[in-house]
Amino acid sequence: MRRKFFYTQSFEIYGGIAGFYDLGPLGSAVKAHVEALWRQHFILEDDMLELTCTNLTYSDVLKTSGHVDKFADFMVKDMKNGQCHRADKLIDDWVTKTLTKKKNLKPEDREKLLRLQADCENYSTEQIDAAIAENKIKAPETGNDLGPATPFNLMFECQIGPTGYVKGYLRPETAQGIFLNFRRLIEFNNGKMPCAGAQLGLGFRNEIHPRQGLLRVREFQMAEIEHFVDPLDKSHHKFSTVKDELLPLWSADAQEAMGPVTDDLPLGKAVEQGTIGNETVAYFMARSYKFLVKCGIKPEAIRYRQHRCNEMAHYAADCWDAEVETSYGWIEVAGHADRSCFDLSRHAEKTKIDLNAARPLKEPK
Repeated sequence: MRRKFFYTQSFEIYGGIAGFYDLGPLGSAVKAHVEALWRQHFILEDDMLELTCTNLTYSDVLKTSGHVDKFADFMVKDMKNGQCHRADKLIDDWVTKTLTKKKNLKPEDREKLLRLQADCENYSTEQIDAAIAENKIKAPETGNDLGPATPFNLMFECQIGPTGYVKGYLRPETAQGIFLNFRRLIEFNNGKMPCAGAQLGLGFRNEIHPRQGLLRVREFQMAEIEHFVDPLDKSHHKFSTVKDELLPLWSADAQEAMGPVTDDLPLGKAVEQGTIGNETVAYFMARSYKFLVKCGIKPEAIRYRQHRCNEMAHYAADCWDAEVETSYGWIEVAGHADRSCFDLSRHAEKTKIDLNAARPLKEPK
């Protein structure tokens, strides 16, 4: 792909910087085709409203949304050369290499390692330090000791204007622009709910140690939908069209029990028994599955993994990641979260602007 200039490292003739890539003619063509397919599949077929918001976000917005305080990964440093590593990925890679090398592990030891691999992304500072010490994990390139884990905020900070008094960040997600324009979206939609806003645009995350090719880079294209519903009625008017679909579901309970992915549970039944929180989340899981298959991903290389309680985002009531199996293992490519009323409520409280949508009462008989 590099030889045919699908993509190349940014600033290549200056030596390049990890986590940044430029797309060549063929890469740009692929990107344009995927975006056109996404617009057709989601925005047009589900009658959504598209927005284009700024890449730079005022700091107060991200403070209110919780990103300033909580959008972080844990970092550990090589004690001799100072190289930084993302702690959970370091542990994950160590477990993978250990399982590959040691084929004759006892079942209980193997299960312990798999549990460590499954849980490390949601460890506290103390748990990460304990795991590294207990398993004698070293810096992968040098074999040196690692320092204590410290949180590292993933947002790029900058100043807006010449005074330095107004602080901003390159946006880590495209959702906040949709939330901030909620009133105008509802007005444009003639007050009708449900209402969906969609946006294609760049996201920026200052990854600690990007080393997975085009995955986990520091600047990347995102495609995001915020579908607003009555919080007391999260049904979806088109759910009947997907209720019999079978998706590969790996629920939180199955993960806790180290159980397998389920592929024989219809979505309607999954919602009915509470495995998936509501019809709207389940509907978009079905739609994203069809989109991934349209993009050419093999069905057997797709699964939907539910977030467990200890990894749920600060804004989410339920969340399922669409994951695709790659040469780097299973990688999240899309998240399906019930964000409840978190964002709109927080922004309304901060700005004193009413971000409610009213629905007319039914006429009495």
